[in-house]
Amino acid sequence: MKKKKLWMAALLLCIAAAGGHYYFKSRAADATASAVSTVLKVDRGTIEDLVTSQGKLEPKEYVDVGVQVSGQLEKIHVDLGDTVKAGDLIAEIDPQLYESKVQSGEAKVKTLTAQIAQQQAEIKLAGQQHARNEQLVTNGAISREAFDTTETALLIARARLDALNAQMEEAQSTLDGDKANLGYTKIYAPMDGTVVVKDVREGQTLNATQSAPTVVQLANLDTMTVRAQVAEADVMRLKPGLEVYFTTMGSQGRRWTGNVRQILPSPEVINDVVLYNVLVDVDNRDRRLMTGMSTQMFFVLGRAKDVVLMPVAALGKRVAAQDNETGQAYEVRKIAAGGVPQATIVHIGLMSRTLAEVRTGLAEGDSVAAATALLPANAGNAPRGMRGGMPRL
Repeated sequence: MKKKKLWMAALLLCIAAAGGHYYFKSRAADATASAVSTVLKVDRGTIEDLVTSQGKLEPKEYVDVGVQVSGQLEKIHVDLGDTVKAGDLIAEIDPQLYESKVQSGEAKVKTLTAQIAQQQAEIKLAGQQHARNEQLVTNGAISREAFDTTETALLIARARLDALNAQMEEAQSTLDGDKANLGYTKIYAPMDGTVVVKDVREGQTLNATQSAPTVVQLANLDTMTVRAQVAEADVMRLKPGLEVYFTTMGSQGRRWTGNVRQILPSPEVINDVVLYNVLVDVDNRDRRLMTGMSTQMFFVLGRAKDVVLMPVAALGKRVAAQDNETGQAYEVRKIAAGGVPQATIVHIGLMSRTLAEVRTGLAEGDSVAAATALLPANAGNAPRGMRGGMPRL
């Protein structure tokens, strides 16, 4: 009986050992299968390091054509959408009041002109009398008092002429101003452009005393400017001359290209978010772009063509790179022969939200296992270009 019990115990131990071996082997196989359940391919293509933002279109060159004198708007010669040349007549203000002022000023100038001529004649006469009295007082024919009287009369006549000349200058200046105001009743285009805003109507009375009311706005639509708002975290990565492309709603995949013209130094704060305006000029001679259109901007910080690309989801933890020039080093699980994943180190260059440029470690056609769970907590801050996103193709 004792031997039989020993045999039974030994048999049970063997069965338990076999079951445990089978269990742990199955768990390992399941773990291996799970580790490579998502297999990603390494391919070849083009990748861009981008900063993205939203923007609005506006004309690069535009001017508000206003009035410089008050009065009733008598006639508007243009309408919205009209194309005008510099010097074309835009509108007219009732000139009657300003014409009367000019006529009054011209009459005053004529009056002063006659008075100056009269005073010049009186000076001539006073000068002749003074010259005769000077000879007579020398000969003792008249008293010194009579001589002084004629000298004083000559000086007074000259002073009156100076006063009349000063009045003439004032009257002429007023007349010139009245003539200028009369000229301002006709409003001309200061530049070539298209009428994009028309804020007034014929018959409306405009008051230019405190402000300059705008009649129309002219814009040169051949060149448009995108005013893009870039977050403070990205604006330091931009610089004038940087390549940009953008799309608009309804553009059906068309891209417009340009370059950064200027980064304005003063920010706008919207909902506690600091945004900087970046200006980008674009050719618009085909008139497809219009004022106020929304744009999706893509600032190209870097571009690599025909390079080996791998999915970002396959990147594991970041490791120290032996050679920084080859890029940032990451651990990935390359699928070897037999479907077994093997840890390997790759060096990454440009990176977008979904793809990374492989500089060393993998070749086109290789397979890698998804390793999203292995990404470090700060992986979103490490790769370049992750904030920029991918272009919508």
